Amino acid sequence: MPASDDGPAHTQATGETVMRYHLCWKHRDLDGVMALYHPDIQYYDFFQNRTLGLDELREYVRNSMPRAPDEALEHSDRIRLDGNTAFIQYRVTLRGGQGLVSFRASEAITVRDGLVWRVNEYASLVREPAPSKAGGGARPAVSRLGLSPRQLSFMAEDLQQYFSRQQPYLDPELDLQRVANECGYSRNQISYLLNQVLGQSFYRYVNQARLQHLLAALDQATPPLRVDELAFAAGFNSLSAFYSCFRQHTGLSPKAYARQISLRARAQDSA
Repeated sequence: MPASDDGPAHTQATGETVMRYHLCWKHRDLDGVMALYHPDIQYYDFFQNRTLGLDELREYVRNSMPRAPDEALEHSDRIRLDGNTAFIQYRVTLRGGQGLVSFRASEAITVRDGLVWRVNEYASLVREPAPSKAGGGARPAVSRLGLSPRQLSFMAEDLQQYFSRQQPYLDPELDLQRVANECGYSRNQISYLLNQVLGQSFYRYVNQARLQHLLAALDQATPPLRVDELAFAAGFNSLSAFYSCFRQHTGLSPKAYARQISLRARAQDSA
């Protein structure tokens, strides 16, 4: 352990090194980040509860970097300096979680010989989805799969984009393995994201996508409305599951909802 030095010059040098390190991350400069690591770097990976050395860090850093140059973390405080250590705090909100899920993360970065010698990262789940009727207590903040908040954010975004663009939910036989394969993740990773972070089962997530598709179709349909046919066309393979999902989301039965649409259409025609 290097001796502590709280002198202004030493603190300034620490700040300069950490700022270069921070900017390399921000600009996706993998070689720049790696060049700033001390040969004896000790990087504590909070989510896998392990310490990484230099030979293990390149792939970890590559998988955790921003995907776009303009992607920025929401910093909750300025970089604070204390001798040879800098402290950074930020928040990562999971896209795809409808803004309901976010992590507060922090890093303590210790500099030695002008290089990053030790990184200790921590994170906690600070905002959760509204609990369901069957919901229990707080969900675990630590991923047993070793996924950082940023990686979980990428997964949530990829999942949302896949459902939006490919509309796989229209297939009534859609399963978790196919979604994982087509999104480029493992089955366990997608399952963890849905159940432990976003707080819903795979089938609930899929049926909500089907319901949104059906509601959009209802808004464009002309009476008489054949809601059951539209439900099957949206990917539902069970009317009981459809009715349950529909009532939970709208507070109405499909028949009552269709009646409201018909009445609204008549009122517009007579106006």
